[in-house]
Amino acid sequence: MRNFIRSIGKPNPAQQPVLPGLYHYQAPQNDPRNYRLHLRVEQDGSGVLIVNAATVLHLNQSAAQYAYDFMHNQPAETVAKAMSRRYQVSQQQVFDDYLGFANRILTLIETPDLDPVTFLDFERRLPHTGRITAPYRLDIALTYRLPDANDPESAPAKRVERELSTEEWTSVLNNAWQAGIPHVVFTGGEPTLRDDLPELIRCAESNGQVSGLLTDGLRFADQQYLENLLSTGLDHMMIVFQAENELAWNALDKVIAADIFVAVHLTLTEENAADRQVLLVRLAERGVKAVSLSASQPALSEPLSRLRDLVASYGMELVWDLPVPYSALNPVWLEVQANDPGAIGKRAVLYIEPDGDVLPTQGEQRLLGNVLHDSWETLWRQK
Repeated sequence: MRNFIRSIGKPNPAQQPVLPGLYHYQAPQNDPRNYRLHLRVEQDGSGVLIVNAATVLHLNQSAAQYAYDFMHNQPAETVAKAMSRRYQVSQQQVFDDYLGFANRILTLIETPDLDPVTFLDFERRLPHTGRITAPYRLDIALTYRLPDANDPESAPAKRVERELSTEEWTSVLNNAWQAGIPHVVFTGGEPTLRDDLPELIRCAESNGQVSGLLTDGLRFADQQYLENLLSTGLDHMMIVFQAENELAWNALDKVIAADIFVAVHLTLTEENAADRQVLLVRLAERGVKAVSLSASQPALSEPLSRLRDLVASYGMELVWDLPVPYSALNPVWLEVQANDPGAIGKRAVLYIEPDGDVLPTQGEQRLLGNVLHDSWETLWRQK
């Protein structure tokens, strides 16, 4: 994650910060950059800016105001006058700071596949450490069904008796948007087994939500299906890769050639630890630019560290905060030596099961309520 937390002065209480809420900006059709911005502002004036689904910036009050003004095309001179009164600093200082902020955002918009931690002097800290009014992301398990009906242990299908209908999921997405939740990830089970997946992605996109997909990717071997899914506006996907399946390699080649951010997830186990480095090299040579890693048990932390270093040596991006990684041992856990391997990723998400039951996160079985009859405020407060 990136964040911009530099303070430029003590705020004047008479000058109010941006009102809390969710703000959305879509570049006009004649802008070749075709970018989207989502700004979520909290009660204290701090916020989060999501740039094209790929970059999340954690903002203090001054930076949240900059982001708001940037989205509303405010001239630097106007921003300087207003912010100098609020923060009791010179107009020239605010003018320079605002232009620097705007230039950083434009660089993020125009440059693909950036390292989300170290680029452009955005200072690193653990994200989602403050109190927030609603989750920043929903992980939605549309189904617990799997392509292989003979492998019932891979998803907790026995936990649910039914799946929400298309109309019910549409209502969930719309209500989530109204509650200020800007990002959804469709997962499972295998979400591509739901025929209405493209329709649900389109619903999220029409709201202005960032949409992601966690999948085994096998259906993408069908070029027509892949093109139909991409036409929905899907922003990113993570493929839980089945290296032993030749169909998976065929599908991966098609996805890499498409215009979408894709990460490949690998889980390290005692059985496959010896060949994962070779597999990672093969993926890099295939053109994979982003990788997610996790391990099945703490005893594998050393080979997991070696894989993390290999990812860096190939210039690949390490994705760590989508559903699969935060449910297991991952490289960020190794770095911060957290007591809870998933603590970082859990702070800002809720997990919805196929029947609408809401859990704090994937793999945590404490029931918070159900989206069909509990408000987002109630569900979030229970977390």
